Amino acid sequence: MGSGIALSSALAGYDVVLNDINDVYLQRAYKSIGVMMEKMSERGKLSIPDANAAALRIRTSSHFEHLKTCDLVIEAAVENLKIKQEIFIKLSDLCPEDCIFASNTSSLAVTAIASVCRNPGRVLGLHFFNPAHIMKLVEIIRGQETTDDVMYRTEGYVKQIGKSPVLAKDTPGFIVNRVARNYYGEAFRLVSDGVATVEQVDAILKSNSFAMGPFQLMDLIGIDVNLAVTQSVYDQFFGEPRFRPHPMQQKMVEANTLGRKTGKGFYSYNTEK
Repeated sequence: MGSGIALSSALAGYDVVLNDINDVYLQRAYKSIGVMMEKMSERGKLSIPDANAAALRIRTSSHFEHLKTCDLVIEAAVENLKIKQEIFIKLSDLCPEDCIFASNTSSLAVTAIASVCRNPGRVLGLHFFNPAHIMKLVEIIRGQETTDDVMYRTEGYVKQIGKSPVLAKDTPGFIVNRVARNYYGEAFRLVSDGVATVEQVDAILKSNSFAMGPFQLMDLIGIDVNLAVTQSVYDQFFGEPRFRPHPMQQKMVEANTLGRKTGKGFYSYNTEK
């Protein structure tokens, strides 16, 4: 997700610092950005000069200190409240007061993430969708303390990078992931009850104008990520049955069959480098 967000920003003319915990992840991310641009060029969506210009606007760094001059920091770490809070504590100590902190959380409470910051008013949710450089929708989630100015400036950024902002309340799963829990959940029940196969469910949904079936989409997102979001929404709704995770998800995570990123999920993928 971070790679797609970085590419979208660079293509819109922004200078970008792509930060991760080590250089191995950064090299992988920069390589994926190159692949994204290559595919866009092949489809006639991006010229070579524009691709080269965007690449020059992105610099990578494994040092947090290189974020201290940013006007907007978008966190896209794993869906874990403690990890996100630790990142925002560091940012709060490092960045100037007018820097906006945005979390690409799928379901965690923005207010809880912001609670560790000295100035929670500059924190909000900025939820992109996968693949972030292609999908137009971005949810902007207002925390309890988020200021009007921060909301206004962030909405301007989202529009500037060519996305369609939707303002959402700070509720479990926000809008899209609250709807999606039922999309995935019923698909799991159909397969586990023997009503249909994975392939049949995906084919039926695609024939009804969905770009991807639920199982294809989970393979793209990552089955571990999907489980984490489902568990988060389920917990935040105090065990509401319709949001309950399915054992199929848990078994696949335990087997490390997580989808495209591991070469196998509900479908098999070519993992050649």
